[in-house]
Order: sequence, then structure tokens, then C-alpha cells
Amino acid sequence: MLNQAAGDRQILAKQLGISPHQLSYVTHSGAGEGLLFYGDVIIPFRDHFPKDTVLFSLLDTRINSKAQNSEKQ
Repeated sequence: MLNQAAGDRQILAKQLGISPHQLSYVTHSGAGEGLLFYGDVIIPFRDHFPKDTVLFSLLDTRINSKAQNSEKQ
């Protein structure tokens, strides 16, 4: 839903039963924000994981940050 045009996003939201509040988690959202679907439940989330940890560097999948980390080492 992140890369959909606004009109298409509204159609998908209606089809999936996503409320306007839940839709705000995928409209203009940043990294670590979105919706989790578990059965009939839709859970909005915002994860503000500390970026200055070893665990974050291991879990980070962004290519640019991987290149920067390898240059530092």
C-alpha cells in the first residue's frame, strides 16, 4: 500500500477494512511504521528502535547503511 496512488490506496483500504486512523500508518509513513495483519486483526505500529546499537546494524536491511558500515570497519 505504501507505493499506491492516493485513490488506489483508498480503494484498497475499503476492500481490506482499514480505518482512516489505521491508514495514517501507511500514508506518508517512515521506516519502522506500518500495519500488521494477523487474521481478522489489523495492528498499527511505530517502531523507534535505537539506531546506535549493534543489534540495529545487524538487522538493518538498507543497502546505503550497509555500505556506510563496511566503510567504517
